[in-house]
Amino acid sequence: MSGPLAGMRVVEMAGIGPGPFCAMLLADLGAEVVRVRRPGGTMFDTEPRFDVTARGCRFVDLDLRKSDAVASALALIEKAEVLIEGYRPGVMERLGLGPAICLDRNPRLVYGRMTGWGQDGPLAQRAGHDINYIALTGTLHAIGRTDSPPPPPLNLVGDFGGGAMFLAFGIMAALLEARASGKGQVVDAAMVDGAALLAAGRYAGLASGRQTTARGSNLLDGGAPFYDTYACADGKFIALGAIEPQFYARFRKLCDLTDPLFDEQMNKAKWPEQKQRLMAMFLTRSRGDWIALLGGEDTCIAPVLDWDEAPTDPHNVERKTFVTIDDVIQPAPAPRFSRTPTALPRSARVSGGDTREVLLGWGLSPSIIDQLVAARQRLAGRLR
Repeated sequence: MSGPLAGMRVVEMAGIGPGPFCAMLLADLGAEVVRVRRPGGTMFDTEPRFDVTARGCRFVDLDLRKSDAVASALALIEKAEVLIEGYRPGVMERLGLGPAICLDRNPRLVYGRMTGWGQDGPLAQRAGHDINYIALTGTLHAIGRTDSPPPPPLNLVGDFGGGAMFLAFGIMAALLEARASGKGQVVDAAMVDGAALLAAGRYAGLASGRQTTARGSNLLDGGAPFYDTYACADGKFIALGAIEPQFYARFRKLCDLTDPLFDEQMNKAKWPEQKQRLMAMFLTRSRGDWIALLGGEDTCIAPVLDWDEAPTDPHNVERKTFVTIDDVIQPAPAPRFSRTPTALPRSARVSGGDTREVLLGWGLSPSIIDQLVAARQRLAGRLR
């Protein structure tokens, strides 16, 4: 492994969404990530290489309903710096792998817990998904147009932004402290907390009166005509973000927007009419024509690319923002490091293929490993 986290050992309890994504981030930066999962269990019915968030990880199949498997999981955790789990509160405790037991066996362990609602509170045991968590923070309400319900913003805000990224940040902060104090701790990362924190600037705007709670009426939510997306003549879209006066002025000049209507950029009363004029204007040319006219200067404009177009964009190609691993196009590891660059990740492998190698490499007894592998094979045979 290469990268700034080379040498770090991470045990991840297999889950979905933000937990695996957090583990992938650590693996991308060089950590040795071992994912513990149920024998025969997989989130995908297709080839492992399509499980992009499992790239760089190795897999150990353990049936945690068995005491010897739990003992083996604890043996791995003893040798790890980080544990990641994303179950409902109390599940790890019932398995015999709760924080008290793990930290007793490994006092320096950083025990990362990923949930939607958090480890406590009236909703802690309630089921939910990204859309539910961001709904509770005010974030979802602020997304979308004035005359329509808030749209689901994929699962980027809760699962990955408010969840996985904050868990990774918390883990790294706790690791830094543990290396100084010699003591680990629990990191309680809740998507509802992270999604709320992502909206810190919006709450500042509300407190100062610079914005309102009305959806689609503010500077960055589609209310401003100079910060929005527009349809072009070919049915494709452009994204305009000419906020600063100098960029707005250059945009106006290149588009020949000499009408005094556009002089008062920050006059909200003029925004609806300005927007209607811009909508009509952008419909007169194709997306490519608009980019040819405006894209070479500081007008803060970009084409809205789809999933197929983005990897072929010249800037993304030059930056190597996307990579191809086993014929699967996917985003490259980020961020980048000058002295400890990361390597190209390898794709996920077949379930259970790493069990013996990992357990031997982490110091477990060969006889115990033989028993676990045999049990896994028997269970996998019954599941087929």
